Amino acid sequence: MIAYIDEEKERFGVEPICKHLQVAPSTYYDAKSRPPSARAVRDEELKAEIERVHAENFGVYGARKVWRQMKREGFRVARCTVERLMRELGLEGVRRGKKKRTTIPDEEAIRPADLVNRDFTAPGPNRLWVADLSYVATWSGFAYVAFVIDVFSRFIVGWRASTSLRTDLVLDALEMAIWARRRGSLPELVHHSDRGSQYLSIRYTERLEDAGAVSSVGSRGDAYDNALAETVIGLYKTELIRNRGPWRNLDEVEYATLEWVDWFNHRRILEPIGNIPPAEFEAYYWRKEGQEETEGLKQPSLR
Repeated sequence: MIAYIDEEKERFGVEPICKHLQVAPSTYYDAKSRPPSARAVRDEELKAEIERVHAENFGVYGARKVWRQMKREGFRVARCTVERLMRELGLEGVRRGKKKRTTIPDEEAIRPADLVNRDFTAPGPNRLWVADLSYVATWSGFAYVAFVIDVFSRFIVGWRASTSLRTDLVLDALEMAIWARRRGSLPELVHHSDRGSQYLSIRYTERLEDAGAVSSVGSRGDAYDNALAETVIGLYKTELIRNRGPWRNLDEVEYATLEWVDWFNHRRILEPIGNIPPAEFEAYYWRKEGQEETEGLKQPSLR
């Protein structure tokens, strides 16, 4: 009521509005003269933090993730409060759209076996990678972006953008992943992709063999065969491409993707790994592994 009177008092005056609403003018003036309540003060403080968290995370978080991030930062606030204040601020998360397939199945090529069988879990980093690519419409034509993702943590270990769908695109993303992870052999790694001709090319499969990795290809040829990669690319398209477009050219897409991948790996919280970023999840794993090795060394000899 007070807000309505404030909006309309220049047109109609306070007393006429109060008379129409059957409210005493003194009620309005008393409300305007009272100091803000503790809740109102707290709401204003929280609004500033909510706007900051939303902006720092590409403006893609909904109330649930904003609330979880604020909890990580030490704020004591109820989820319903975040939802209410985000509505007042006009803030909301992004919603996913449909994905257009870009890899072209090669039905005649000899394919590796499906070693994953839709079980996208891994006991640790560098055990299972998934790879896929997507397109981005720009004013100067289509750009294509390939990703390699570690299933254990959802960490994007390699990516590459290009104006061409040739094998070099996915091969460069693979080279980045190999360099970033071990700079050499990956003997325990299974690399999984769909049946796209780029991933079945001789150059790509030979590079996997050189790194000591085993190749795996989806057997049924639908989105569920590479569901985890599809999910990450869906986030990429929703949180960056559709949210910040239109895009002028490849250079613009490439720079924005670089920023998004860094944020995704080091700051974006993911529910499947406990609402923490991929890098933090892996760091916890390696700390735990180091502690177990140290404890093993301290065990007394049985000889």
